[in-house]
Amino acid sequence: MDFSGILSWLFSSREGVLVLLGVILVGFLIAAIVLEHKTRKDFDQYDDEDDDESGWSFFDDDNK
Repeated sequence: MDFSGILSWLFSSREGVLVLLGVILVGFLIAAIVLEHKTRKDFDQYDDEDDDESGWSFFDDDNK
């Protein structure tokens, strides 16, 4: 296996650069999906709760 040939093809040919960019893009996509899944699991803010009317509002007198 010629490692220098692979690196030469990867960085000096148009197809190699496109493959490199595709691999990087897929890697970032997988990382984003995994991190978004972990974030949604840790910070689940949409529980089955009733609507809370005591929240902040522009129209309440005590918020001015």
